[in-house]
Amino acid sequence: MTFENRDHAGRLLGSRLGVYAGQNPLILAIPRGGLPIGRAVADHLGGELDVVLVHKLRSPDNPEFAIGAVAEDGHVYLSQETRSFRVEERYLREEKAAQLEALKRRRALYTPVRPPVDPHNRVTIVVDDGLATGFTMIAALRATRMRRPARLVAAVPVAPSDSLRYLQPWANEIVCLETHEDFGAVGQYYDDFAAVTDEEAVELLKRSTVPAEPSKNA
Repeated sequence: MTFENRDHAGRLLGSRLGVYAGQNPLILAIPRGGLPIGRAVADHLGGELDVVLVHKLRSPDNPEFAIGAVAEDGHVYLSQETRSFRVEERYLREEKAAQLEALKRRRALYTPVRPPVDPHNRVTIVVDDGLATGFTMIAALRATRMRRPARLVAAVPVAPSDSLRYLQPWANEIVCLETHEDFGAVGQYYDDFAAVTDEEAVELLKRSTVPAEPSKNA
């Protein structure tokens, strides 16, 4: 399957998550690409949209290569390979500090007048536009799980099979529309994979959700 764009993928993902319609789920999107997905899912389910802020940690040898991820609360997830290579602690401290500062700026831009929405005792669905390594999703799930949601769901349109297996310890449920062994890049599964700007992200967060109709199976 190829998705037309992120909104199309989000609408399909929302349909797959239809069991949660009418339960006021909290949809936590990983910016920026996850926000159009999250907006469509929240609209379909009658849920509330917010962001969960995580950034990848860059390799000291190749900034495009992720060695792990850090969440807004400071918790770090490192890949098994990184643990094996023993990246210097000093580099990890400096990289973590740099990414936390970037996350602080993004939070101030996205939700300047309110704190993050609390997932405690709520059905919480963490979404992104796809997985590659899965590091950022794992960091997002770990940070969210510590706040004790009633149920924690990881939901993406597309992902490699291996990355989905890595998520299993951190979520009660994993929902993915398309899985592939020979994956490539997330963007190849979209006709339109244009970058989402911060301005677009803010507008998506501002839009109110239309409550979903109660499920006929409820």
